[in-house]
Amino acid sequence: MAISFTGLGSGLAVSDIVDALVNAEQAPAESRLNTTEGKLTTDISAVGALKSALEKVQTSMEALGDSDKYQQRSTSGTDDFISISADEDAQPGGYDVKVNNLATEHKILSQAFGADTAVGEGTMTLTSGDNSFEIEVSDTATLSEIRDAINDSNDNDSINATIITDDSGQHLVMSAKNSGAENEIKIEIADTDGNNTDVNGLSRLAFDTAGVQNASEVIAAIDASITIDGSLTVSSSSNEFAGVIDGITITAKKPHDIDDDISDISITENNNNIRAGLNSFIESYNELLELSNNLGASSEAGAGVMAGDSLLRGVMSKLRSEITESVDLGDGNSLSLSQLGVETDRYGVLTLNTETLDEQIDADVNLVQQFFVGDDDDGFAQSFDELMSFYTDSDGIIQNRIDSKTNQLDDLDDQRLDLASKMESLSSRLYAQYNAMDLLVASLNNTSSYVQAQLENMPGVVRDNS
Repeated sequence: MAISFTGLGSGLAVSDIVDALVNAEQAPAESRLNTTEGKLTTDISAVGALKSALEKVQTSMEALGDSDKYQQRSTSGTDDFISISADEDAQPGGYDVKVNNLATEHKILSQAFGADTAVGEGTMTLTSGDNSFEIEVSDTATLSEIRDAINDSNDNDSINATIITDDSGQHLVMSAKNSGAENEIKIEIADTDGNNTDVNGLSRLAFDTAGVQNASEVIAAIDASITIDGSLTVSSSSNEFAGVIDGITITAKKPHDIDDDISDISITENNNNIRAGLNSFIESYNELLELSNNLGASSEAGAGVMAGDSLLRGVMSKLRSEITESVDLGDGNSLSLSQLGVETDRYGVLTLNTETLDEQIDADVNLVQQFFVGDDDDGFAQSFDELMSFYTDSDGIIQNRIDSKTNQLDDLDDQRLDLASKMESLSSRLYAQYNAMDLLVASLNNTSSYVQAQLENMPGVVRDNS
């Protein structure tokens, strides 16, 4: 663009005039865009806050729809000797438990061999529990090679082999991976010399607690044992006793000595999830109610940003209807939140009457669970979740509104770019017009000066020097 020297001919402040004319055109348009942007941003913020509050209410109710959290059991009695856990099949009660002994893993030890000594040729069949596997031993195999063959066998799921070296030589130590008498280690030998039980060749590794014992037993395979209430003795291949008492798992940690106090365990019913869930729901609902009142306020003091909004009225109306609904549970039974102690004041604020709730739980906790969970996850919690999802899902009614408003904001950006382009064109056009006028005025001034000079120089023309 050519440089224009404005006002030289006319003496007018062309730049100021052009700026004023452009601003007069631009200001109302920008004001409309800013007003629209403010309304859209406020709506997005308000609706987003409403969605977050609804999601919090929805999440608080979800916990009450989880059947695994009902009728749990609280246990006491874990000490140095036992630990306990219980599921809903456990009946409330108390028991004395004495740990007689812990379960042990079987361990056997071979006689001493030189590090480079060939043990003998043949086949070893090793068994522990249900696992049995074979090892082929060459006539040159040393004790360490036999150890590696045992540990590297793909069929070995039950025995660990290692070597301990003392002053007399190397000893092959074989330990059962699992405890208990049923996991005793048994080693059968098929020696190439035909004698599978003597103390020569590979048969020197033979071991069977009920037969040949050419190796030594270091630790016997013993089942754990506990005595319940002083009269019932129970054994287990591991230190865990599951289902010995219905719904209760006892894990033995340490045997009781004669002077030790017997472990005393207690099982009590725990339905705290219901009270905790309702308290969480009430807290989140009341927060939503407060937000709704602020957003939808309409009074002389001022109006909320969603005053008269059908979305806000609709969701709160459906929520109030849902939480006052009575659910038919069959066999003449029905329940509602109000019957579980959820009370509302004249302003709609919820509170929990714990006495009413506890009475209902004590009377029939199964009925309370059925109310929230249903027979096939179709209880009140599921129904409530479906209602909330209509509003809170990623493709729900609220997100659709947010997306629509966001798209309108994006359109405003395009309109601002268009406005800027129009104002630039207007400015260029006005400058061109005023510059042309300025040049014309300058030309007329020059012509006027020339004519005046010519007239003054004509004969008979008297110069006026006054």
